[in-house]
Amino acid sequence: MEILRLVLLLLHVLGFAALIGGLLAQVRDEEKRITPPVRDGIGTAFVAGLLLVGVLEAGDADVDHVKIAVKFAIGLVLLVLVMANTRKPRIPDGLFFGLLTLTIVEVVVAIFVSPVHTS
Repeated sequence: MEILRLVLLLLHVLGFAALIGGLLAQVRDEEKRITPPVRDGIGTAFVAGLLLVGVLEAGDADVDHVKIAVKFAIGLVLLVLVMANTRKPRIPDGLFFGLLTLTIVEVVVAIFVSPVHTS
């Protein structure tokens, strides 16, 4: 079960890396769009996160349900916004920077609201 948890965690982190990387690669571009790394990154991160919660719930680990609820809500908003704008040739700057901000907030919640890092 521990190996499955670590594989899912790795996929979750790689998904967010693709999402952030895909967004940051376009910061200087005049026309911003939803690229395949952005689309695939949020999809991978979201599904891996859901499966990760399932594995954690099945095990003996304590699960922070508030953290999971916040991450789920932000992740779902990101997923819906990305998927709704995937086929558009261009997205507004406000949406682009909103996606970038939500992604960073998601990572901040994951890092700073973690029982693993408390003493």
